[in-house]
Amino acid sequence: MDAVCFDMDGVLVDSEDYWHPYEREQLLPLVGLEDLDLDEITGMNYREIYDYLDATYEIGTERAEFLGWYEETATSIYGEEVALLEGADELLAALRERGVTLALVSSSPHDWIDTVLDRFDLEFDAVVSADALEGPGKPESGVYEHAAERIGVDPADAVAVEDSVHGIESASRAGMHVVGFRHGAADETDRSRADYVADAPTDLREHLLARADGE
Repeated sequence: MDAVCFDMDGVLVDSEDYWHPYEREQLLPLVGLEDLDLDEITGMNYREIYDYLDATYEIGTERAEFLGWYEETATSIYGEEVALLEGADELLAALRERGVTLALVSSSPHDWIDTVLDRFDLEFDAVVSADALEGPGKPESGVYEHAAERIGVDPADAVAVEDSVHGIESASRAGMHVVGFRHGAADETDRSRADYVADAPTDLREHLLARADGE
């Protein structure tokens, strides 16, 4: 394993614990989709969420209003509410000690990412936002292929840590070893496309360090 690519939302920070209730209670009623399965949109770039919902369900909501809701909500979620993955600093340091290249690969725009990086004093060898790239984001493979190119590794020699169906699909299509990160026993997201499912931060740490050590 030469590199680890971490997703941000739902992996490095627990933002999905905030996005999901806000989406369920505020956004989805606004567009008439109260019963939507959130796995349909989790992991996607918020601009592409609008495109998907409008094309699939003809939501009839103005694009500017929809995107504005995400942008306003993101300010409080990332700036005030999210917590860092338990043991993240120690895990990143341990991987660096083993010579592993670290990338952050997210569907979020750079200003949301920068808020998290600054707030928790995190550094990566590369930060890749699907929002800043041409072409479709997750679940398509382009964002992970771009990340591998940026850090100079073969995707087959990289591990991606993802929590969502779309993120797992994206990294798998790019040819990476995919770790699906589960948010506790109540999390029923289908992670069957992942090569390994980590049920807790300690499980994630053990799996990544074992691969870094060639086990």
